[in-house]
Amino acid sequence: MTKSVLGIIGGSGIYDLPGLENVREEHVASPWGEPSGALRIGEMAGLPVVFLPRHDKGHRLSPSDINYRANIDVLKRVGVTDLISLSACGSFREDLPPGAFVLVDQFVDRTHKRESSFFGKGLVAHVSMAHPVSPRLRIHLAAAGREEGIDVVRDGTYVCIEGPQFSTLAESLTYKQLGYSVIGMTNMPEAKLAREAEICYATVAMVTDFDCWHPDHDAVTVQDVIKVLVGNAEKAKRLVARLAKDFPREHEPCPIGSDRALDNALITAPEARDPDLVKKLDAVAGRILNS
Repeated sequence: MTKSVLGIIGGSGIYDLPGLENVREEHVASPWGEPSGALRIGEMAGLPVVFLPRHDKGHRLSPSDINYRANIDVLKRVGVTDLISLSACGSFREDLPPGAFVLVDQFVDRTHKRESSFFGKGLVAHVSMAHPVSPRLRIHLAAAGREEGIDVVRDGTYVCIEGPQFSTLAESLTYKQLGYSVIGMTNMPEAKLAREAEICYATVAMVTDFDCWHPDHDAVTVQDVIKVLVGNAEKAKRLVARLAKDFPREHEPCPIGSDRALDNALITAPEARDPDLVKKLDAVAGRILNS
């Protein structure tokens, strides 16, 4: 069986991962450009763990400026099998107040400026995104939350907007009426790219505010968000530490096949494939291209 390597992408407020042991910082090159920053590679409770700050240290990158393809590519290159995204978000539900953690199971993509696939002209592939989150990862995260006394909500839909501006009131009310749970700016196309790279993926959506639909919170400010970020970050680090302690040391096959998403996804005939694109896909799709 494949050994588990747990990847952690830290969102707003999470630029490091205390508790990593035997740490080395590694700048991994990617044919897709520059990732957000150096990888911190180490162990937690004996489990290999790789940490990447999505916005880089000091929050240098806006959501639209993140090179999502390079980020997923370098995580794949160092062997990550299971990936947890720690992401700040706004809430559309009274029962998800600031400080709440949501293990989302669905995404709606409203971004429009980002490269959302490793594939394209010269090598076309279509992966399933019907169920974008690995159910086993959600189960392990929920169990870790229980052990740490951290309340987590098991289901919810995350709508991803382009940003960097917060929503208008009309947009916020629309998303609420559509039944979405939380709103953020970073988990798409990240989840799509993780699926193409055959990495099991799950999100911990950490609520910082009520967006602007709430009559008592009619404007979101960075200052308000930062206050909650600090508390959320501390809980997230406890959650990750517990997750690593209890995480299976052998990679569990994903029941929805996210770790074999390319099995029947490539449609371009071998003789029609662009050799330059094939070369760039050595990490992401090497399993299937070399078989």
